[in-house]
Amino acid sequence: MDKFVIGLDYGTDSARAVIVNARTGETVATSVKYYPRWMEGKYCQPAANMYRQHPLDYIEVLESSVREALSQAPDGTAANVVGIAFDTTGSTPVFTDEKGTPLALLPEFAGNPNAMFVLWKDHTAIAEAEEINRLCSTWKINYTAYEGGIYSSEWFWAKALHVLREDKAIREKAYSIVEHCEWMPALLTGVKKSSDIVRSRCAQGHKAMWHPGWGGLPEEDFLVALDPLLAGFRDRLYEDTFTADKPVGTLTPEWADRLGLTTNVMIAGGAFDCHMGAVGAGITPHTFVRVIGTSTCDIMVASYEDIGSNLIRGICGQVDGSVIPGMIGLEAGQSGFGDVYAWFRRVLEFPLKELLPDENLADALSEKIIPALTAEAEKIPLEESTLIATDWMNGRRTPDANQLLKGAIAGITLGTSAPHIFKALVEATAFGSRAIVERFRSQGVRIDNVIGIGGIALKSPFVMQTLSDVLNMPIEVCRTDQACALGAAMFAATAAGLYTKVEEAQQAMSSGFAMTYTPRKALVAAYDKAYKRYLELGRYCEGSM
Repeated sequence: MDKFVIGLDYGTDSARAVIVNARTGETVATSVKYYPRWMEGKYCQPAANMYRQHPLDYIEVLESSVREALSQAPDGTAANVVGIAFDTTGSTPVFTDEKGTPLALLPEFAGNPNAMFVLWKDHTAIAEAEEINRLCSTWKINYTAYEGGIYSSEWFWAKALHVLREDKAIREKAYSIVEHCEWMPALLTGVKKSSDIVRSRCAQGHKAMWHPGWGGLPEEDFLVALDPLLAGFRDRLYEDTFTADKPVGTLTPEWADRLGLTTNVMIAGGAFDCHMGAVGAGITPHTFVRVIGTSTCDIMVASYEDIGSNLIRGICGQVDGSVIPGMIGLEAGQSGFGDVYAWFRRVLEFPLKELLPDENLADALSEKIIPALTAEAEKIPLEESTLIATDWMNGRRTPDANQLLKGAIAGITLGTSAPHIFKALVEATAFGSRAIVERFRSQGVRIDNVIGIGGIALKSPFVMQTLSDVLNMPIEVCRTDQACALGAAMFAATAAGLYTKVEEAQQAMSSGFAMTYTPRKALVAAYDKAYKRYLELGRYCEGSM
């Protein structure tokens, strides 16, 4: 009898559940559900870069997506599901009480954004991140050493400190802090104490400055020197972290009933979406995996021998076991990719939304904007464009995190059209990708090939071909559009004991590749010159801040 596993991928806007045959890797059912409160724009202030998500959104889509997927699967599937694993965005932390319950689930905090999960893209903690960087530069231990040397406002301690400073009620009630990817397994396994939550090596190593070399988390004296409001949290958090292939427990009777499964289902440890997505895409050493969506996350793995004592500066961390246990996981990425195109679409759709009386017609026309821009942009010869742009509309994640940076477009003339601007934005996101590749290579990391996953990788040949031309490397595109969820399924199968290690699950359950983009040699040299202009514009913008 075949055994099945469920991979749950919690993205920025929605969650997807995939039911996978653990022997063959065949996806037998998929369900995608959008977060209801998030889609209404609740608890967010985009103008202030504040993005919060209510834990009820996570719970409701968990139930609805799993049950819908099971309803689509062959009869008998539910009884043979043996494992579940979660991946989530990150760093997406929330304050909890002593029981490990997110504060927003308590009646008195139900509508308080500070009691909710602080989404990865929330940049309200820029000042706090800068304070962490200043203190690390003078402290006896540089706790950012394995975080790329620069701490970001998108990460754990900066967000926690910002919320504590902003909200007295949270300060008085908060007992501990948990990442989204850690809370989901704890929820399903019935954890009743925050101290019993199994902590993610991926989340804590990349975003909370956890490292065994200095005894885990930064020492209490450091955190108190940063701000006395952090006093005591270290002791109430954890000492050790665990890789996502390890089981954390089985499904409780309550959750077995709510999901329509059995209590024999093993729950794996949690990790971030891009890390599990890289596993789902088939990552191996020297492979650069790009998870391309609203932002990008770039993942690599390296042997201990290859990395040695080398610290890669300006990336989002290097953590033992954060991707594949037994290897060093390397993370980088861009704070905006698809979001850059979405911003331009919003600019162009303004008259449609404001002036057309028929809302349905306006929405239908809006959906045609990007395809129409793409069709025209593809026709524009590279030598005809005078534009150059940066991709920092949501700040810069890597290389060298700086969330204060803003995007720019230079070279506009009276002859510049919307397709010209769109083409420049696509090239900007490709140039930002190249900057990451060049940072890795300049610091001794070998890159042989590129794998692209995510909706843009599968649906936008124009973007992917431009990316291949700019990087001057072939790009293989993963066949499945649910690589993150498939990666989670691989971890579920390993935690359930069907495979002894993640690499075995990869080999058995891989989806393969749908297509390969090859650089057009005639454009490579031209893009080399354009990339230099991108760097010049970036230096000017950064220097003028």
